[in-house]
Amino acid sequence: MPPFAVTPLYAALCAILLIALSLRVARLRGSLKVALGDGGERALQKAIRVQGNFIEYVPMALLLLFLLELSRQAPLWALHALGAGLLLGRILHAIGLSSSAGLSFGRFVGTILTFSMIMITAIWLLILAVNAM
Repeated sequence: MPPFAVTPLYAALCAILLIALSLRVARLRGSLKVALGDGGERALQKAIRVQGNFIEYVPMALLLLFLLELSRQAPLWALHALGAGLLLGRILHAIGLSSSAGLSFGRFVGTILTFSMIMITAIWLLILAVNAM
């Protein structure tokens, strides 16, 4: 197995999802003729928010996943579970928020999966750090 196989996989998949979300914003900007901001267009506001929410959480989540993988203190299945939880959470959140600005199944479950992944990974790393002192 390469020295780091899990984080690059989920980073690549998240990058593809980011491009898809970004292309959606770009397409809407073009069709609505809005070069900057949202132009008061509801569909563009939601698309920008979906993309922005992704950008707000994914970098920290991937950094935490990478640090846990780097520690060599987590089994492969756990790293994949965390990475898959992040990816599934972001997909569900994007679908849910895209369909409704209010509460939806996708938005709720996506948020829970993302927050859980970040919290579990952060606590795991915190324990490893404390034990290493």
